[in-house]
Amino acid sequence: MKKKIVIKEYKKQKEREISYIPFRYIVAIMLVILETLAVIAIMTFLTMYIPYFYFAVVLTQFCVSIAIINRKDNPDYKLPWLFFNMLIPIVGFMLYFMFYSRKLSKKQSKRVEHLTKQRIEKEDLSELLQINQNDEIIKSQAVILNKLSDSHVYGNTDIRYYPIGEELFAAMVDDLHKAQKFIFMEYFIIEGGLFWNSILEILKEKVKNGVEVRVVYDDIGCMKTLPGNYYKQLKKFGIKAVPFSRLRGQANNEFNNRSHRKIMVIDGRIGYTGGVNIADEYINKIQKFGHWKDVGLRLQGEAVNELTRLFLIDYGLNDKKSNDNFSDYYSFETYKQDGFCIPFGDGPKPIFEKQVAKTAILNMLNQAKRYVYITTPYLIIDSELVQALENAAMRGIDVRIITPHIPDKKLVFLMTRSHYINLINSGVKIYEYECGFVHAKTYISDDETAIVGTINMDYRSLVHHFENGVWIYKHTVIQDIKNDFLETQEKSIKFERHMLKENLFQRFIRAMVKIFSPLF
Repeated sequence: MKKKIVIKEYKKQKEREISYIPFRYIVAIMLVILETLAVIAIMTFLTMYIPYFYFAVVLTQFCVSIAIINRKDNPDYKLPWLFFNMLIPIVGFMLYFMFYSRKLSKKQSKRVEHLTKQRIEKEDLSELLQINQNDEIIKSQAVILNKLSDSHVYGNTDIRYYPIGEELFAAMVDDLHKAQKFIFMEYFIIEGGLFWNSILEILKEKVKNGVEVRVVYDDIGCMKTLPGNYYKQLKKFGIKAVPFSRLRGQANNEFNNRSHRKIMVIDGRIGYTGGVNIADEYINKIQKFGHWKDVGLRLQGEAVNELTRLFLIDYGLNDKKSNDNFSDYYSFETYKQDGFCIPFGDGPKPIFEKQVAKTAILNMLNQAKRYVYITTPYLIIDSELVQALENAAMRGIDVRIITPHIPDKKLVFLMTRSHYINLINSGVKIYEYECGFVHAKTYISDDETAIVGTINMDYRSLVHHFENGVWIYKHTVIQDIKNDFLETQEKSIKFERHMLKENLFQRFIRAMVKIFSPLF
């Protein structure tokens, strides 16, 4: 199913054919809608025609409100659900029962328990002692990140930073050509075009030469970019492929808990991550929202094992027949480098009991001594993160945030801007990338620590999705990340309070958007 659109390609208007949502996804979405409406209709019917059933509804509504209040979730996330439950009888608590949960199913949890037992056996004492000699507070950041993500701290790892998708693409292709044992790829979005087609040709050739190739792509992330049965097409080439959390049309939390991860592992020796998906707008082959600013990391050394482990867990979670021995894919080559890193994952329970990425960001803000620089495509944050940003700025920390000037989603852009005024009033400096869309997710502090990965400053990233990132300390690459931030800032507009219109209607819209932003 195709349609034609007009896009801007190298400053020229061109017509391009793209996919509609494949039929399987349309059926699945319709099933979810019908199932939800059917349950609500039945409940409404029973309330109208069965004596005293109304009181059962009221009691349920009351109990659900108590349950929401008593949950350990952030109050910002509870508020819209309380609003739905109290003001929209039946519909409110039925939507809560169907869509509130962010935990994995019992079957998935059992599978995860088996997969996560395959830990990387490593002692971190030497690395933590070296960090502690420089800064006890930074050492505490590393310790808590290790505990929350079940990862390790690594030295002996070369890290390279790519400030634009085009450079990352070239490096990936070069390394893929050299693969000898295996290639693992996991991406939220894969779309046909120069980027993916170039990689796919290499993958097919490598399979013929005996290299093991596996691909995981998110089923909803690729809803508009790949055929519904694309994994079957890849299997015909000898590629082991699975869609992450295949959409089946069930009115539950299958729209949450998506894999937003970007991981490429080559022979266990080289690993890539960052914000770049495998689609042509990420390398500016096509332009939908102006210039696309994205970044990536290349790891070479022991730390790559953490990316390998994350991939194998996600692959095993979606391919029930897999029974891998993770250690068969680990490599322990070392590269003498200054500094340390922790590749980490984040996601729903029971894999991660706490919010890993949010904790790491909060620690960076709360413990910064001079500055914190952030790039993020979205700024849809809870009161805890807002307060951390404001407190850092008010105690004299130079807090700067770069967001897009050309939005990819207008409603989400409105949510992002709804936080500007309070942050600016507290001293946070906000910039919008004038050339187009910033998709990079970088966090830098004091020339000492940085986080680069897939983590946006929004509820989807920090609460719902499977994510990954790399925490870096005292590595020479941090200066590259900082320089790139400052160069991006030069191409950005500093946002001032007077630039945001504030008539009564717009204030009301922004207030409502802020209330319901945790659901997006």
